[in-house]
Amino acid sequence: MERDFDIQGYMTKGVERIVSDALRATVKNPKESAYMLKFAAASKKASKKRAKAEANGEHIPPFLIASITSSCNLHCAGCYSRSNEATTDCKPVDQLTGKEWKKIFDEAEELGVSFILLAGGEPLLRWDVIEEAAKRPNILFPVFTNGTFIGDKYMDAFDDNRNLIPVISIEGDKEKTDSRRGDGVYDKLIAAMDGLHERDLIFGASVTVTTENLNEVTSEDFLRSLSDRGCKLVIYVEYVPVTKESTELALSDEERDHLISEVDRVRAEHQDMVFVAFPGDEKGSGGCLAAGRGFFHINSHGGAEPCPFSPYSDVNVRDTSLREAMRSKLFKSLNEKDILNADHIGGCVLFEKKELVEAELAGGMIND
Repeated sequence: MERDFDIQGYMTKGVERIVSDALRATVKNPKESAYMLKFAAASKKASKKRAKAEANGEHIPPFLIASITSSCNLHCAGCYSRSNEATTDCKPVDQLTGKEWKKIFDEAEELGVSFILLAGGEPLLRWDVIEEAAKRPNILFPVFTNGTFIGDKYMDAFDDNRNLIPVISIEGDKEKTDSRRGDGVYDKLIAAMDGLHERDLIFGASVTVTTENLNEVTSEDFLRSLSDRGCKLVIYVEYVPVTKESTELALSDEERDHLISEVDRVRAEHQDMVFVAFPGDEKGSGGCLAAGRGFFHINSHGGAEPCPFSPYSDVNVRDTSLREAMRSKLFKSLNEKDILNADHIGGCVLFEKKELVEAELAGGMIND
């Protein structure tokens, strides 16, 4: 990791770009634009909190990923969450309660966290947590959903609470989406998108990018089909292989460069939409942003993990504060030993270097 890399400045500029893009994308939607203006002001205040903490030697990431349930109604091919056994068909046991998530959201707002990405499992199965998130307009909550539970109840919630933004998973066309997510899923999520559009509600799309759909999901036809339905946010997530056999679906360096180039292009050509690539150009951004550099992950049982793709934890938010969880020995070790900036082939250094992560976790436990 380059020691002169200004992570605070880099993340602040990233947040400012996302907020400015969101303001531009919602200018024709008065209710949404009014909320985004308020959020922009809240985001600036949060940024000042983080800058003050940075000046005092404490780094606070602007993003948090929260997997609020281990339950899901789908069995998507190559799902990292099921591969890690973070999502199962068993009845959830010992998950964080709505009250415990409330505490986490309160602490996050106090620290200056601006975005909390709600994931799962399927997050819309946790109405109690969604209700808690809705109460914090100073934090934007993208809700990563498979789209199959978006009915009138959630339509009303998204309408009443503009800080909740559904982000619906789609793999491209009907054939590619159904082949990964199950027969009939594409039609359900398109119906959800159309329902949101009819009510003039903002939503986004999450696209897992593989070697099989890279060209399609960055094409004009695909993006226009989303835009025409009212989609204002597209998050490209590079596929992370969960087995040795699935590595062929992961982007090569050349394909990743192509994706980054395409994201730059569509940002310029579709200014009515917001585009985000994850993990994006790690080498150009000073290395991986996980383990608290730009974000970290809290699983459904409270474990603080570097990233959803790196399910290792040495601290649980049930036992400590969110601030202390950010200072975990594992996170500190991954940052100080340059593992986050190590050379790697795939899009996720922590997945590729998981033996090193496991060794650091074991070392911390031994030292304890």
